[in-house]
Amino acid sequence: MKRNANIDALLQSLLGPEKTAILFETLNRPSVLSHCEPGIVSRTELAQAMNMALFDGLIARSANGRHYTTRALATARERGQAHGGASGQQDQPISAVCFDHGALRTVRWSRNGALPPGEAAFARILVPLGFELRNRYPLDKLGMTGRAYAHRDAPEEIAQFFVSELHPERFSRDFQEAVTRIVSSSVDPLTPNATALLWDLHRDGSLPLAYAQELLPIIVGAFARQHAVPHERDYDTVLRESAEMAWIATEGNAFNHATDRVVDVFALADAEKSLGLPMKPDVECSRSGRVFQTAYRADLVERPFVDSEGRQITRTVPGSFYEFITRKHEFDTVSGRWRLDLRFDAGNAQGIFKMTAGVTM
Repeated sequence: MKRNANIDALLQSLLGPEKTAILFETLNRPSVLSHCEPGIVSRTELAQAMNMALFDGLIARSANGRHYTTRALATARERGQAHGGASGQQDQPISAVCFDHGALRTVRWSRNGALPPGEAAFARILVPLGFELRNRYPLDKLGMTGRAYAHRDAPEEIAQFFVSELHPERFSRDFQEAVTRIVSSSVDPLTPNATALLWDLHRDGSLPLAYAQELLPIIVGAFARQHAVPHERDYDTVLRESAEMAWIATEGNAFNHATDRVVDVFALADAEKSLGLPMKPDVECSRSGRVFQTAYRADLVERPFVDSEGRQITRTVPGSFYEFITRKHEFDTVSGRWRLDLRFDAGNAQGIFKMTAGVTM
């Protein structure tokens, strides 16, 4: 399958030709994108371009994810050469990673500065791009709620979004006051023009390429920290009650993790452990018996804080991480077909979230 010309143009304008070429080689290419109308970007093309850029950002922040992806790409190249035979050509490229979903964390709090609270800050981006809310998952042990968004046009091939909201009202008053001090400085990354372009996309299902190129860096930039550098005392206050809120304090709405859909997550976990890599001890299994997940522990990163005397200091904290998932099929009695089980599981999610509950220094 050739590169989709519109996605190629979008990514080259954002990331440059070298990164774009590597992303096309690394990630699965949804079959729905085999047709392209050059110069007119569909919502599906823009969604895929955004996902590819966000994946690139995640592996830039996660050394473990980056090293795994490099190894997976080398293996895919070897398989591709063997599959291509003497001619070295093949109809369908062998991708290194099947991008299943990305996850981000938000805070549902009225004192959130200029940023809409919680899920709302991202629904206004995802819905115009063709994503729809599929399921809600109570994460009560964490004081959070998770929601899954899948793409209408290619739900099994375009990565989903797992958007979680933290509910400060479920925690102590000191915690709530610290949350307010952390997030009340938030800015809104969407400009008025970007909001108008998203409305046009929602109405028409497409944008001229030049407008899509203008919009892409803005919506990708929304997946970041929008508030000021946190004060160390506020970070320590929220950390005592919620490792998830502490993570949001330093990382904001960045991808918490990106996930590779693999055939056998159990075999992969054993192989990665044998290499001495920091894998989750156990694989999470859904109640349905069809969804299995594991992950590396979060990479440790250096982040700035403001200390009690107003000076900027640096601490080592948990950053983003890389996850793996195996999904089994289920029989759809309405269509009479086997379909990939795209659902999540609250128990699995709460287990995976522990990957960022690391030690800070």
